[in-house]
Amino acid sequence: MESTVAAIVDFSYISIVKKSTKNFLDFRVDKLTDSILNIVSGDSFQTEVSQVTKADVKHISNKSGWNFNWEHEFADVSREVFKLTIVGNPSIIQGLICLTIETDHIFMNLVESAPFNIGKNKLYEGVAGNLVAFACKMSFQRGLDGYVAFDAKTKLIPHYAKTLRAHHVGGQRMIITSSAAKFLVVKYFKSE
Repeated sequence: MESTVAAIVDFSYISIVKKSTKNFLDFRVDKLTDSILNIVSGDSFQTEVSQVTKADVKHISNKSGWNFNWEHEFADVSREVFKLTIVGNPSIIQGLICLTIETDHIFMNLVESAPFNIGKNKLYEGVAGNLVAFACKMSFQRGLDGYVAFDAKTKLIPHYAKTLRAHHVGGQRMIITSSAAKFLVVKYFKSE
């Protein structure tokens, strides 16, 4: 138990010093699902995550209802942008995530559900949780033990602590540790 606490303290110190972004994440984790769920039918759809392409960027602009400048994120060579789609339907983007690979963790710069997956009339739930689980999976794959950090809007810190099992480490910085990351990866990526 003491080594886990020490790892959290060490990690939080490093992460707070390495401010990677000025964006404070304000996505809501509506439900942790096994994939994404259609609100109307209750059907579950398996998803896949892939890198955003130049062709994708043309369709994810503020004019089409997205809140963030994904073209800017895509153009930043220090960041990687990924899209969540339903298996067999890669042309409709359900959500986006922008990540920076640090030496000891992955930093989530932005997470956004598609405009049709936000609010009381959304079509699918589980999109944000799916994207965060992907960041955790990538952290394990890159040898970073599942550690993921992000800066949260103050009012959402308790929400992320409850839904993602993230730890508040000071300021607005939060981290997802190995055990929480493993929980999310197993939830969304059954074969991992």
